[in-house]
Amino acid sequence: MSSPTTRLAPSPSATPLAALTTLRLGGPARRLVRAGTAEEIVAAVRAADAAGERLLVVGGGSNLVVGDDGFDGTVVHLESRGHTVERHDGEALLCVEAGQDWDELVAATVDAGLGGLECLSGIPGCAGATPVQNVGAYGVEIADLLVDVTLHDRATDEVVTVPAADLGLDYRTSRLKHGGATGDGGGAREVVLAVRFRLTTDGLSAPIRYAELARTLGVEPGERAPLADVRAAVLGLRRGKGMVLDEADHDTWSAGSFFTNPVVAPAVADEVARRAAAADQRPVTAWPTADGRVKLSAAALIERAGVPRGHPGPDAGVRVSTRHTLALTNRGGGTTAELLALARDVRGRVEEAFGVRLVPEPVLVGCALD
Repeated sequence: MSSPTTRLAPSPSATPLAALTTLRLGGPARRLVRAGTAEEIVAAVRAADAAGERLLVVGGGSNLVVGDDGFDGTVVHLESRGHTVERHDGEALLCVEAGQDWDELVAATVDAGLGGLECLSGIPGCAGATPVQNVGAYGVEIADLLVDVTLHDRATDEVVTVPAADLGLDYRTSRLKHGGATGDGGGAREVVLAVRFRLTTDGLSAPIRYAELARTLGVEPGERAPLADVRAAVLGLRRGKGMVLDEADHDTWSAGSFFTNPVVAPAVADEVARRAAAADQRPVTAWPTADGRVKLSAAALIERAGVPRGHPGPDAGVRVSTRHTLALTNRGGGTTAELLALARDVRGRVEEAFGVRLVPEPVLVGCALD
């Protein structure tokens, strides 16, 4: 990839960031640069670094919480689009630009008969963010499909391709997130430019692992199903939980799941079960993990701690989604400060009830939960 010699002209100062996030919250950026190609992304990052400015890389803004005071630095908005497909030996290699809208990409792969991404339908954001969080839903994670990621390493000023195995992909995390998130926000040391996935070509989904999805499709867990059927079922399930973006539906004005499902030692899971039973509550949903720990349902913990759907925040401008307790929503007049106050309330109730401290999933910029 060649590097352009011209600097990108930034937008006027004090550009509101609320318009770039699915929460519709966040104060202004001092400078916003819209980058439409990988070369423009690198050029914008280099220009900010050369000027000694703070840098925030934003994609779809679906996993980003920006403080009310905004960001005093340069925001690079990823607007690179497009993908290519190489087919051989019954597989397809899908290469996609970082700024590509994720659900548009999933729809295109389903239409082309390429299997693998269909269970990730309806997730907002851009393709470049998916390896950062190791995005997952309905039994499928990006780690299952990712081949490699093309990055701009700001420390070395090089563009490199890193195999998926070297990215530290784990439950909703990766080295990209902890080393400086990219795609949907963060002071990224490594900025994602493109990602590659390995998909199937027989028109069928990956084996259905998620019980709720299997029931919806009328198949047994482990069976495969036509891609279009799986996508339609996933979209239906997500819409029912307010997890498909809709401008007119404030339940979708969120950052998706605000807290990750906690992964705890078996003794902690046993204590959670004891406390739930002592309070005459239904058991908290739990799943064993490959490393011998236990993953607990954050949504169940929140509900058992006495936080119902629609639970109000300190102001009418924010509240828990009326359809899913993991989503904290902006009702149209909220602020980030109010959202974080609601998050602290929810987290505190869970910790008091069960001794488990929930961890936020979104990237927080210019604000903090603690």
